[in-house]
Amino acid sequence: MANLETSLKECLSSIDGSTAVALVDYTSGMALGTLGGGKDFNLEVAAAGNTDVVRSKLRTMEHLGLKDEIEDILITLNTQYHMIRLLKGRGGNGLFLYLVLDANRANLAMARHQLRRIEGELEV
Repeated sequence: MANLETSLKECLSSIDGSTAVALVDYTSGMALGTLGGGKDFNLEVAAAGNTDVVRSKLRTMEHLGLKDEIEDILITLNTQYHMIRLLKGRGGNGLFLYLVLDANRANLAMARHQLRRIEGELEV
């Protein structure tokens, strides 16, 4: 099992094209840990804003009577991919990993696979 800081560092170092990562509590909108981002990309604001995306999708699924679980949510921009992965493991209820990727350098399939692996090793 890896601690939060180790897992966030692994996201940035092992996932090609990754530029920012955060662990977010979608019940409060607070980022529990962040790494990357910068003056042109406020990761705290992005993390908080994406809680609305998660909440909205969960609410929609409830209204539709869907009993399935969200694995991840992908938002594609012209130059970036934003990946939201809801945590399933113990202690992960109400949390998601938020990963920002450079669209020119990222491989979405590999990023998704690696984020799933990192999630499995994360100790919250």
